[in-house]
Amino acid sequence: MTRTELFGYSPDAEYQTSVAYFSMEFAIDQSLKIYSGGLGFLSGSHLRSAFEKEQNLLGIGMLWKYGYYDQVRDKDNNMVPTFVQKDYSFLEDTGIVISVPVHSATVKVKAFLLRPATFGTVPLFLLSTDLAENDEVSRSITHRLYDPNESTRIAQSIILGIGGGMLLDQLNLQPDYYHMNEGHAVPLNFYLYSKYQNLGEIKKRMVFTTHTPELAGNEEHDFSLLREMSFFYHMQEHEVKFVLGLEGEKFNYTLAALKFSGKANAVSKLPLRMHRIRSIGRIRELPKA
Repeated sequence: MTRTELFGYSPDAEYQTSVAYFSMEFAIDQSLKIYSGGLGFLSGSHLRSAFEKEQNLLGIGMLWKYGYYDQVRDKDNNMVPTFVQKDYSFLEDTGIVISVPVHSATVKVKAFLLRPATFGTVPLFLLSTDLAENDEVSRSITHRLYDPNESTRIAQSIILGIGGGMLLDQLNLQPDYYHMNEGHAVPLNFYLYSKYQNLGEIKKRMVFTTHTPELAGNEEHDFSLLREMSFFYHMQEHEVKFVLGLEGEKFNYTLAALKFSGKANAVSKLPLRMHRIRSIGRIRELPKA
């Protein structure tokens, strides 16, 4: 089956280099509420511009059942958040279901496709765990974007990164580059390490964009919890620390993503500067611009 038959899209012959673009959110159209803010608008704009230029790119994201949240007014006329189930008739059920290890269990993940003709984007695959085959905890992984529960948030990154990598293999696609829009998809690197067994091979293929210069915007968790959650795929905690040259008990998504990536950029010089400071163990308040 050709790429055109798979996606309804064929890139211009000028663009031979293929890219898989991973993002936790995509702001493409108001009727597809799987985004919260600027991160999503950047990734959505990339999919639109790549379509207009007929570039060789596809997106990997998440199908959020309740989106981020909706705002309504309560009885006192105050704005309050509410969660409303979303149903999208314009998404295509690909019938592809993959099995992703999460917390030593198997979670079924289905892939849906947003075809290019719908909103004028390159193909976008959206992953969902809200399947009858899963238990309620597993189904809830793709319910709310940036779920406040720590374990759920970690599981969301596992589904995006490892699940997205598995999907590409299922589609028999080996992109020349993987692009992580923010560090949420960093488990993808551990999936790739199981294939290449070499950090250098991953760095040849990995590109990373970091956005937020505030510490609160750069997710980190205890190594022990991530290990229990199967975040590192088949790698052990001591292997992760050795391969990436990490120390301490906290795993920082952004720092790890930078170490995995052969190319990295940012929305300003400040995010990269902050992470250079973190990487040498001197975390301090940066001067205001």
